[in-house]
Order: sequence, then structure tokens, then C-alpha cells
Amino acid sequence: MNPFELLKDIDAMKKQLGNVQNDLAGISATGSSGGNIVNVTLNGKFEITNLRLDPVCVDPRDIKMLEDLIVAAHHDAMSKIQEEIKNKFGPMLGGLQGLV
Repeated sequence: MNPFELLKDIDAMKKQLGNVQNDLAGISATGSSGGNIVNVTLNGKFEITNLRLDPVCVDPRDIKMLEDLIVAAHHDAMSKIQEEIKNKFGPMLGGLQGLV
């Protein structure tokens, strides 16, 4: 293969990767737990962009329950983001899907 063609392909892949990274920032999903009393919203980069707690779940005598609800809502949001990434970018990622 011509080395110049290879460089052209690499440049195209870099551009495509940059576009994917920009698109990931625009994806978001909200996970919930405890009958929707805890909600966690993540963006496509798996960063928490919002956390909403219903006052009913804030009991200083049961911090462990609140911690568990937050973790469960975060897990739910992560699963939704992963599914959306697979649906949106799956064909583009090809064999890299196991990493998402």
C-alpha cells in the first residue's frame, strides 16, 4: 500500500473520530431508581450532568439507602447511554463494540 494513501486514511479516521466525540457530548440519558425518586442524567461521555433527589428519599437516618439509590440510578443511566451509543455508532465502530 502507498504510504501516502495510508496517511490519507489516518487523517480521515481522525476526522471521523473527532465527529464521534462531538456527537457523544450531545447524547444524554436519565436513569432512575426507587420508583423515580432518584434520577441521574449522563451525557455520552458518561459524565453526570444532573442529579435529582426527591426530598422523600433524604433521610439522615438511612444514608445507605440513598447511596444505593444513587448508584442504581447511575447504573440505569449508563446502560441507556451504552445502548444509545451502540445504536448510533455501532456500524461505524465495527469490531470495537465490545469496548463500549
